[in-house]
Amino acid sequence: MGLELRQQLKLSQQLVMTPQLQQAIKLLQLSRLELLETVQQELLENPFLEETEIETEIREKEELTESQAEEELVRTADWENYLGEFSSTSKQASARDSEVPEEGLSFEARLASKPSLDGHMSWQMRLSNFSESEIAIGEIIIGNLDHNGYLQATNEEIMSMVDASDEEIEAVILRLQRLDPVGVAARTPQECLLVQMDVLGLDDPILFSLVKDHLEDLEKNRYKPLARKFKISMEDLKSYLDLMQTLDPMPGTNFSSTEPHYVSPDVFVYKYGDEFVIILNEDGMPRLQMNSFYMDTMRDVADKEKDYFQEKMRSAAWLMKSLYQRQRTLYKVVDSIVRFQRGFFEEGVTKLRPLILKEVAEDIEMHESTVSRITTSKYVSTPHGIFELKFFFNSALDLNDGSQVGSESVKALIKKMIANEDTKRPLSDEKIGEILKDELDVNIARRTVAKYRSAMGIASSSKRKQYF
Repeated sequence: MGLELRQQLKLSQQLVMTPQLQQAIKLLQLSRLELLETVQQELLENPFLEETEIETEIREKEELTESQAEEELVRTADWENYLGEFSSTSKQASARDSEVPEEGLSFEARLASKPSLDGHMSWQMRLSNFSESEIAIGEIIIGNLDHNGYLQATNEEIMSMVDASDEEIEAVILRLQRLDPVGVAARTPQECLLVQMDVLGLDDPILFSLVKDHLEDLEKNRYKPLARKFKISMEDLKSYLDLMQTLDPMPGTNFSSTEPHYVSPDVFVYKYGDEFVIILNEDGMPRLQMNSFYMDTMRDVADKEKDYFQEKMRSAAWLMKSLYQRQRTLYKVVDSIVRFQRGFFEEGVTKLRPLILKEVAEDIEMHESTVSRITTSKYVSTPHGIFELKFFFNSALDLNDGSQVGSESVKALIKKMIANEDTKRPLSDEKIGEILKDELDVNIARRTVAKYRSAMGIASSSKRKQYF
């Protein structure tokens, strides 16, 4: 059999995602903050893109009008009669002099940073009579504290990081535990609470035993066996519990460095009469346009530079088109959700109906993956609060009449029932399921109630029970 080379034509089809298409898909799933960062980066890199100056001109006119009004006020006002005895020039000058140094500072420089637990402990340690060797040990200990203030390193591990004996390390730990906040650098919750009791002078033997040996029993509400063991009444036990609640089992949380994250909604939905109005949040979003200078320059550039210019021009045009398509898709999806979930927007979470991505995709005649991407990390402000768009898509539970109800509605009902229950006789998961079946005709199993309750972070009935 001979080998030979030959040419052959073959016709085939394949799906290719161009870089422009990949960019458009990426823009769909970006959150609002990520989108702003992406647009700002493109403004820096692409000379053909620029931000329109319409809003800037309006602001300049407003500022000019305000400055003219101030000049007129200064010219016509009778300040001497208005200020009276407070019209001293020296006082004004001194006040002005005190403002000048601050004006030269940035806004961030005028703000005091929130103290950290490490810095707070180090500051106290250096103000106390710690020796140089004790400060070296203390820095290692402070560096191994978690956000709750607990020591996460053993004495042996600390010894490997600093030249000190076990007794010296333990002595520094004991001193640090009595600084502010009291109980920091403890190894266990029991040790943390016992240190606080020692500092406060709480030396009751029953209280000491409850903290040292019976925290788990208290957590699981085993009150009656404890009352029998210590031969005290339930009222006396309650007084001990009230005293324990004055202690802080997590002394480091007040110095936590975590900051709250605020959500800026992508869409606002308002009720106007009998209809709902949808407004996209354009606040802070740059309004893009093509740079006229570079557009005019393209005709005069050399051939070797024209390819670069054309590429950047196409990239700018495609970005503007993709941003418009993203906002248009977001509006259509929210409009469809409002029509499907009108009961929610009218009355609240209890009227949330079952909804899947496919229904919205068919309604707006787009692919299901497009709906999934545009609802990722997007938030909508409604008359009942701010919700993620994914919140409106939930599974269904069957009713006895053959209809269905959304799982989020059932969760809201379960949460409401538990909030209104008798704390001394809390509702069990089985009892909640029976109430839903009898009163609301919802077919739901006990394990489903337990799953929904756990998803909402609600403890079981045995842990919710209160004996006092």
